[in-house]
This record gives sequence, structure tokens and C-alpha cells, in this order.
Amino acid sequence: MSSPLRIGIAGLGTVGASTVRLLGVHAAALEARCGRPLRVTAVSARDRNRDRGIDVSGCIWFDDPVALARSESCDVFVELVGGDEGPARAAVEAAIASGKHVVTANKALLAKHGAALAAAAEAKGVGLFFEASVAGGIPIVKTLRESLSGNAVTRVAGILNGTCNYILSRMELEGLTFADCLADAQKLGYAEADPTFDVGGFDTAHKLAVLTSLAFGTEIDAEAIHVEGISSIDPLDLKMADELGYRIKLLGVAERTATGIEQRVHPTMVAKTSAIAQVMGVTNAVNVRADAVGELTLVGPGAGGDATASSVLSDLADVARGLRVPPFGRPAGALQRAERAPMQRHEGGYYVRLTVLDRPGAAASIATRMAERAISLESIVQRRAPGRTPDAAGRSGGPVPVVLITYATTESAIRAALDAVMADGHIAEPPQLIRIERP
Repeated sequence: MSSPLRIGIAGLGTVGASTVRLLGVHAAALEARCGRPLRVTAVSARDRNRDRGIDVSGCIWFDDPVALARSESCDVFVELVGGDEGPARAAVEAAIASGKHVVTANKALLAKHGAALAAAAEAKGVGLFFEASVAGGIPIVKTLRESLSGNAVTRVAGILNGTCNYILSRMELEGLTFADCLADAQKLGYAEADPTFDVGGFDTAHKLAVLTSLAFGTEIDAEAIHVEGISSIDPLDLKMADELGYRIKLLGVAERTATGIEQRVHPTMVAKTSAIAQVMGVTNAVNVRADAVGELTLVGPGAGGDATASSVLSDLADVARGLRVPPFGRPAGALQRAERAPMQRHEGGYYVRLTVLDRPGAAASIATRMAERAISLESIVQRRAPGRTPDAAGRSGGPVPVVLITYATTESAIRAALDAVMADGHIAEPPQLIRIERP
């Protein structure tokens, strides 16, 4: 029998505890599939006395994850601490320097230091595996890195944050405000006490940076990602989207364009008939377009202990089998610096909601500003101001919600037109702008 693969796990939170438990539950099946046993031999966490529902009494305990990473007690180091600096980075670097394989779920670390860590791992002849870092239990890393090796990927887009998808789903289905849904998400444990990282789009951006490198063979460039969150979404926007045949999702999109690699995270209107529009609640989904296979959509749990641990175990099985692949699909030195596609050059349709002062000339002025930038309008929808009855001339006396749907135009054109509309003084508050993804 081959010698066991000795596993050291740093971080025994939800994912770490699930990883230990599932390794025990599936021990026999994993040994049969990998040709050797997989055993947890060492662990590290902040509190030795906490009841995690797992038995680690037979493991060597380290208070310092870096000490665990350097020790001779394990062959592979699993980093589940989190964070792009501090103990997580120091421990991963120490493990690689000590000649250990690394498995991590840390998207923030990869987004900031992925290329350097990949180069270090290749130089030491060890593996750096991170299936669990993006979309929880969805095997998107292996799909892009291995299964689609014979394809040229042109676009990858997805719902990569379950918290945001949960909030937007409840806002749509129940007519709740963002603040109310966020409060419920925090009570249920879907959102942190400080939810900025999730609802601000930054968690999605870190994951998108990893997917972009895998999809296009480029250096990770998280700074190139245009990021917008969901806090500005109003129930009226979701209602209008529904009437127009769309749903609003927070998408991370990376696309090869004529001007370079476009990377963006923002609320997006997607057709209700599309596969990604059907994904509700905390579920994640990733859509890939490639030349040979056409279009693929992978849907599954994007977070949670067991789902994420499933991806950790997948990587551990690869280590046990002796699989060695460049972390980002090609040697770190072969990753290319991508030409950034400026967001101002983005082309597509737009949903624009304006709170228009109900007075003569306002609508004509708005139409003129759009025409000046050669923006064609597909539709204009006006809603009566809540609680107001129009007079004999049809005016309500207060601001009126007006929704414009544009045909394809550029980001720079629509921004310039809206700046001019605001300068004219015909709207009562900043405009709402949501991009439309059409098939």
C-alpha cells in the first residue's frame, strides 16, 4: 500500500471543520480513487477548546499556521485562514519554501499574489491548487484550466457572490428594500456584520480576477476590474426589469474585446429566458463561451462548509494522485500582460432611471441630450409619482420616475449624456444606470 498523504489544515472554521469531517466520511472512497489514504495529521486554529463537531485529538496542534506550514508533520498544507496578507500569505509562502503542496480557498490572496505564488510553487516543483477559491462547490477552476484546454475562451461571466444574489432575489420576489434584505441576510448568516466586501462587489472582483487569468492566460490584474455594488438598487428597478423581461443580477464579466480584456463587476439586467436568470437565492452560476464547445453554464452552491470543502477534497485528491499542472493553466512565466479594455469603451444597452421634475421642457431636454451623443432609445416608460394625482395638464407637481432603455451605445456616450442631463437641472437625484446583457 502507498504511504498516506499527510494533510495539515490551517483554519478550522466552517470550511475547515467540514473538510476534516468529509475526509473521514469518504476515507475509503478517496483511498480507492487515489491509490493511497488521505489523513489529517496536523491542524492549526486560534482556539483549541472550541467544539467544532470533529475529532482532531490525533492531530498535532499548532497555534501558529506558519509553524505548521514549515513542519515535517504534513505533505500538503491546506490554507483556510483567509486574507490577502498576514498569517495566510506567510503560511502559504512558508509551505512552498518547505517543499509542500498547497491547497487554498483564499481568493483574496490569489487575486493579489497569485502569480508570485504560482512562480514560487513551480520553482520548488510543488502544486498550488485553489478550486475552492471561486464559486464554492462549482468546479470552474478545473473546467477552465483542464477541461477546456482545447478551446479558445472568449467570455466568462457569472453570479459569484451568494449574498448579493440572495438579496436581489428577495428584493424581486417580495418587493423588499435593499436595507431590509441585507438585515435579514445578516441574521441568517449570509452576510457579515460589515457587508461591504460582499455587497460592494469586491468579493466578486477577486474571484473574477482568478477566472480571467485561467480563461485568457493572462497575469492577474485585479486593479483593472471596474467594480460596482448593489446598494443603489431600488425595488422599482427590479419591478421595471420584470416588466421589461429582465432580472437584475450582480455579474462578474471578463471578455476579450477588440480593445483588450474587459473586466467588470456590476448589477446587470439579464433576459429572464437566459439560464443565469433562473439562478436564485445563494446559488452561484458561471457561464463560459468558447470556440469549440460554444456555451456552458455551471450552476451550484457558491458557499457553505460542505460545498466549499468538496472543492478542497477535489484538490487534495489531485495531490494524492500526483497530478501536477501549472496553477493558472500555463507556466507563470508564460502568462501574458493583457491589454486593459477601458470601461469607457464598453458597448451595450443600458437601463436608465431618471427622477424627472414634472415641468415643461424636461422630457424634450433629456431626449435632446441623448440625441446629441447619438444614443437611440428603444423604449421610454414613465411612472406616476407615488401619492400624487395629476392635474388637468397631466402634471403631478413632483418628481416623476422615467425609465429609458437604450440600444447599444458606449459607456462614455451614456455617461456624457447623463452628465449633461444633470447639468440642465431637470432631475431631482443622480440617475440610476444598469447595463443590459443581451445574448
